[in-house]
Amino acid sequence: MRTNGIMMQYFEWFLPDDGNLWNRLKEDAQHLSHIGITSVWIPPCYKGLSSSDVGYSAYDYYDLGEFDQKGTVRTKYGTKQELHDCIQALHDNGIAVYADVVLNHKGGGDELQTFRVVEVDPHDRNKAITEPYEIEGFTRFTFPGRNKKYSDFEWSWEHFSATDYNHRDNKDAIYIILGDNKGIDVNDRSVGQEFANFDFLMFTDIDYKHPQVQEETKKWISWFIRETGIDGVRLDAIKHINDWFIRDFIDHVRSEFGEEFYAVGEYSYYDGMDIEEYMHNVEYKIDLFDVALHYNLKQCAMEGEGFDMRNIFHSTLVEKYPDLSVTFVDNHDSHLTEGEPYVQDWFKPQSYALILLRKEGYPCLFLGDYYGLGGENPKPGMQWMIDQLLDVRRDFAYGDQDDYFDHEHVVGWIRRGDTDHPDGCVVIMSNAEGGTKPMFVGTDYVGTAWYDKLGRVQDDVIIGDDGRGFFHVGDGSLSVYLKRV
Repeated sequence: MRTNGIMMQYFEWFLPDDGNLWNRLKEDAQHLSHIGITSVWIPPCYKGLSSSDVGYSAYDYYDLGEFDQKGTVRTKYGTKQELHDCIQALHDNGIAVYADVVLNHKGGGDELQTFRVVEVDPHDRNKAITEPYEIEGFTRFTFPGRNKKYSDFEWSWEHFSATDYNHRDNKDAIYIILGDNKGIDVNDRSVGQEFANFDFLMFTDIDYKHPQVQEETKKWISWFIRETGIDGVRLDAIKHINDWFIRDFIDHVRSEFGEEFYAVGEYSYYDGMDIEEYMHNVEYKIDLFDVALHYNLKQCAMEGEGFDMRNIFHSTLVEKYPDLSVTFVDNHDSHLTEGEPYVQDWFKPQSYALILLRKEGYPCLFLGDYYGLGGENPKPGMQWMIDQLLDVRRDFAYGDQDDYFDHEHVVGWIRRGDTDHPDGCVVIMSNAEGGTKPMFVGTDYVGTAWYDKLGRVQDDVIIGDDGRGFFHVGDGSLSVYLKRV
């Protein structure tokens, strides 16, 4: 990651099913580089259940929009050639590419199979609620449209640990598949412990205890990286995957492609101890999205003056593991209800300042916040505001950081700058009534004038003889001060 690197999640749930995302991103590459984006997180690029599939119901990992399968050649986002062209354009503009990888489950099996299961209590997956019996499920994956190109591996029921539908009686349930080294394992702590065992999430759950699955998955990721030239991966739903496999998976990739190959995981968590145990078990080999900060931002926006801004980083990943934290405001999963943002719009500028203008964390910008959300209830983006903050991050947010988290509703900090960016910046924000905060810029700046780049405060701040300035912010607002040249 470059100094002041910024990741951008370049998709949202409600993109049109037009196969045009790769082309759109290709054309946008130069602009993204200009505003300071250093990496792009792209959606799953292999074949799902249909042309409209967003990619999380993974069908064929080897079909990147090349084969006529599931009623389409292209994926929702385009063809394989368009994907290649897109990645090349990003690389040409100095932008790394991180591909979303869904390793937890597969959907859209080609053939029905019969196998033995037990149903489990959905709230206690270690508790069987039936005796063993046979069901039918689409657990056979033969990929007839690909005809064994790239890999002749075919998936069968023994490669899965659970499924959610019995085609024999058309019943939805959580079915734990029985067989060699299968079934309920009450001692398994390698997955999330919600519902006693959170191994199963959806569709047919991949069984990483099976040696053939381990071998094929590692074979595929090596092929995928060579085929696409990606620089990293975003691993989906890793709390549902055995932590020892995630560790081994990353070791495999880096042994072949170098230690700089990037990996970030989605681990939705509520218990701080849970996340600490996970980081220990994967030997700190992977970055994680800072879900706790995301929740704090949401809570602050909802509660307004009821939230103490001094606690905005309390119990967050960026507080505990700043070098392993990917900070974000919103993402695709927080916009499942069209037009209903998770973090309320009034607090979005403050939220983005908290991830873009601070020293700690690797910030991730969301396409929906920048360009807007589609769907039946489209929502405009906040491009102008975010561009201002990106400008500041690129040119001024460097060096040491002095925090002024000393008031429940008005907080701020100073970035001191460095040799190449000597002037730094001053950030002040409120979640209720605004105010004025004395902040020490330094005696080297006595008499200099500082202005609010966002234009929300009209009067300049003049630095006094003691090196302090009295910086103002409005009600429920954000101001970012730069030195006048």
